[in-house]
Amino acid sequence: MSLRTWIVAVPVLLLSSTIAAGSAVDAIGAHRHLGVASCSNSVCHGASQVFRDSRVAQNEFAIWQETDPHAKAYAILEQPASREIARKLGIGAATEAKICLDCHADNVAAEKRGERFQIADGVGCEACHGGAELWLNAHADKKVKRADNVAKGLYATEDPVRRAELCLSCHMGTRDRMITHRIMGAGHPRLSFELDTFTWLGRPHYTIDEDWIARKGAWNGVRDWAVGQGVAARNLLDQLVDARSGWNGIFPELVLFDCHACHKRMSDRSWGPRQGTGLGPGVVRLNDANLVMFRHVLAAVDKGAEKTLLEHTRALHRATTESREATLAAARRLQASLAELLPKVAAHPFDAASLKAILADIEADAGNGEYRDYEAAEQAAMAAQSVVVAFESSGAIDKAQAETLRARLDAVYATVKDENTYAMSKLQSALRALRAAAP
Repeated sequence: MSLRTWIVAVPVLLLSSTIAAGSAVDAIGAHRHLGVASCSNSVCHGASQVFRDSRVAQNEFAIWQETDPHAKAYAILEQPASREIARKLGIGAATEAKICLDCHADNVAAEKRGERFQIADGVGCEACHGGAELWLNAHADKKVKRADNVAKGLYATEDPVRRAELCLSCHMGTRDRMITHRIMGAGHPRLSFELDTFTWLGRPHYTIDEDWIARKGAWNGVRDWAVGQGVAARNLLDQLVDARSGWNGIFPELVLFDCHACHKRMSDRSWGPRQGTGLGPGVVRLNDANLVMFRHVLAAVDKGAEKTLLEHTRALHRATTESREATLAAARRLQASLAELLPKVAAHPFDAASLKAILADIEADAGNGEYRDYEAAEQAAMAAQSVVVAFESSGAIDKAQAETLRARLDAVYATVKDENTYAMSKLQSALRALRAAAP
């Protein structure tokens, strides 16, 4: 049975770990890391060819090493651009600085590193799957249940909430791994992440088949997109209210704000109102792209909650113009809303009716001028991709319709290809055409 069939044939996994104890970073570092060499044996995950009669392909290490960007993460620190960023920040060598290694390598504490562990291996197996000290041997035993391995430290990456928490700890930054405006100012690229899209970048080192689903539950890309938006919005608020990470001298931590609210030509006169902020011109605004997307999630899950989230988001934006105390209070109200809604979103089936509601909501927001800000526009394009792929996977469209939708999706992506030339009117037209071609 194909992945496309399984997405609609198997009930969506109810996620029990939506509110996990401790952070993802804590969970990953809880046990000793033995190093990628412990996984790369030819009879483990280092086979050159797929094993017959095995529930896993066992060539996962080769795929990771050859095609996964995580394998090259440490090597990036050796490049001239990285050395220059480190020089500007005054942190010594990028290959030794904690703020670099935390995301460009599996930077667990020295006492948690096994004999075969090598920091230069980059973001290796245990950086995502957790320290293998207790589960390395057990996870190869078919008689051992997956839940037992998870209890021994194997990180449940199949759970989209847990996966989003872990991925975002680097790809967005958290209180554990703060990606600051100073790092950006030294030359680090702008961060952008969407869970469903980034999960499939490169060549995944696993196949979602009957056995995978029997052990780990159903896969649903739109659900993962939805959950990822909620967790990312929660991350923003967590950093905003944190006294250590949310403030830098007399300024709030500027990485939490929209880059393009400040970084544009002084001659630019293109300001226009946005319903999601309620702010006037010249006001530096928070980067609310994930909050905007989470509203579209709620269009399929809870329309009443969608309206409330818009009101609370506008209140947060308004509070940033009043006082720090008002901002923190508004952020905490939003945090409470997200904590209540995330389990509901994680359990939602995201069927064909949900896909239509989400796409209609995205296109309607575009027509209302909500995507004046580039970062929200970029997220809208990735959201549209998740919806189009789900239409295909569910069998709701035939081959000709799929080709039409993909062509129109390409047109959507073309409008956000360059942040310096982005024009909202072009995105509006492209999204309107995409929706018109959808079921």
